[in-house]
Amino acid sequence: MSTGKTIGRAGTPPPQLAVRHYRLVGVRLVAASLGVGILFLLANGVRASLQTAAASAALLEISAHHLFDSAQTEREVSEYLPAFTVTLKEAIAQTTPKASTEDAPICLLSPPVTAEMGQQFSQSLSNQLSQWNRTLTARLEPVAWPQIHERSRLARVPIIMYHDVLPEKEVYFDITIQDLEDDFRQIQEQGLTPISLVQLVSHLRTGVPLPPKPILLTFDDGYESHYKTVFKLLKRYHYPAAFSVFPGKLDGDVTGRSTLSWAQLKEMSDNPLVTIVSHSVTHPRDLRELSNADLRNELQISKQQLEEKLGIPIRYFTYPEGNYDKRVVEATEAAGYEAALIMDNVSGQYAGTSENLLTLERFGESRFEEVIAAAWGGPPLPGTAPPALDTASPIQLSEIEVDEVPLTLISGGQLQTIHADSRYSVVEIAHKENIPAAVDGTFFSLEYLDSNTMIGPVLGQNTGKFVPGSAGDIDKLKGRPLVLLGPQTVQFVPFDPARHNTLSSIQTEMPAVTDAFVGAAWLVHQQKAQPASTFKNLFAYEESRYRAFWGINQQGQPVIGATQAQVDSVGLGRRLAQMGFQEAVMLDSGASTSLVYEGESLIGFESRTVPHVVALVPEVCREAIATAE
Repeated sequence: MSTGKTIGRAGTPPPQLAVRHYRLVGVRLVAASLGVGILFLLANGVRASLQTAAASAALLEISAHHLFDSAQTEREVSEYLPAFTVTLKEAIAQTTPKASTEDAPICLLSPPVTAEMGQQFSQSLSNQLSQWNRTLTARLEPVAWPQIHERSRLARVPIIMYHDVLPEKEVYFDITIQDLEDDFRQIQEQGLTPISLVQLVSHLRTGVPLPPKPILLTFDDGYESHYKTVFKLLKRYHYPAAFSVFPGKLDGDVTGRSTLSWAQLKEMSDNPLVTIVSHSVTHPRDLRELSNADLRNELQISKQQLEEKLGIPIRYFTYPEGNYDKRVVEATEAAGYEAALIMDNVSGQYAGTSENLLTLERFGESRFEEVIAAAWGGPPLPGTAPPALDTASPIQLSEIEVDEVPLTLISGGQLQTIHADSRYSVVEIAHKENIPAAVDGTFFSLEYLDSNTMIGPVLGQNTGKFVPGSAGDIDKLKGRPLVLLGPQTVQFVPFDPARHNTLSSIQTEMPAVTDAFVGAAWLVHQQKAQPASTFKNLFAYEESRYRAFWGINQQGQPVIGATQAQVDSVGLGRRLAQMGFQEAVMLDSGASTSLVYEGESLIGFESRTVPHVVALVPEVCREAIATAE
């Protein structure tokens, strides 16, 4: 099988012209989106505009897929711009904060335009332009087909395989209508982003990251329920999906429990949410057992018939019952398919771990709940500028394994710290303060069980009281990260014992500071993992221990987390940098490691009681902002 072939299309311009063409169109798309953004800024204020930055970036990404994954002329792309603008407006409408409950109000008005907010807006625009340019460059330089880009191998993209959808299951690989609806609700509630097969293949070739928690839905064998049930759900939720069909069944030559009609399939294929995938002509159980001529016919004729009946290109194939070998894969390549899906109801792997694009791994639907927690879109492109701080995203739990170390992460919301009056379990503190997510905080004195004395200065938002660090301890903390939190700001400052042990001194760094503490060490600083030399006198930094941390991820969201295996500090920092963290600070580790979500401990042992926690709370209207307005 060839590994160096590059897929081309008839009429494709020379590479130099293609670069100029797509960059010209890219500039036009950016101009259109920024134009809408400026209008939105004038109408709604800086803060609301910042909250739509993620939506704008996602839409630019959609535009890139449209440009690079279909043979568009410049005229067609120009005609696409009005639709892009409408989509951007719809995204703005969806992301504009709305009031929820009296207990958790969302700020509807923007604060006054300060120099800080103006700087954030300027940074956001600059970062989006930088990201767009890097995305364009990456898409123009994919790896040789059918290889998978090394950055994509770090991602965790689950492809879920479904078959028939019935009121009651008839065989083990069916799913009930109720269970499928439950899956769709979980996707929505847990913040996953369904993607198309086109998006996935583009990601696998270029390494351009997908949304934070991507998932691909696939449905095999062309059952009637795919039109009557699944297609309706896709349109209701606006989720894309891929459907693998074989013409012999639609023509009535192959009988089954139920089948789509050509008219139904045509209606589905006309919807941009749907990708049609060839599944052979007659769905033989094992393509490996066919003669060369019969194999060629199953692959080529199915593609030809689907293209003629539906009037669309058929670019992808699914091996019946997942059976393939080297000869079958080579025949799939010769038939002109750009990617192919395999299947395994039991094992399965994430898409990026596949051998290549012609053997893309999937999970059976029975493993849905197990695998979605680890969904991750991959690391950012090298040199990507960090986005502005995002405190408006919902709080979400995810589990990701990086280089054989499982990590539990909770992202979104707004950071605050709690300095308790004594030592308690993090579960108790979270319950008492009514906070949804919390991790053990920084170092504290072990002298007394009821002591809340910290190592270094601390300002907790729950008390509003600044407590200076002990003169006997603070010199040892020099250079460690002083974390300063404000209503919409986070700062990381190297701690200086001579300058940062009074409230007035830290207010010089951040006038509106609400929380402050000194972290154990930087794990990631300015998007770079920190070497062993930076940990200096930190106790047991080189040992493998359970470790707690917090940071800012590649989307600008605050994240708290803990390892579910023992790891050294340098290794943890390397893994977090690999995931795209902008900044990451280690908190307490070892027996103190604790992580709580919705009242439950996520650590498999009984953690030490602590007096300090770092928490995530939903963004609320702060009294200071309301007063200023």
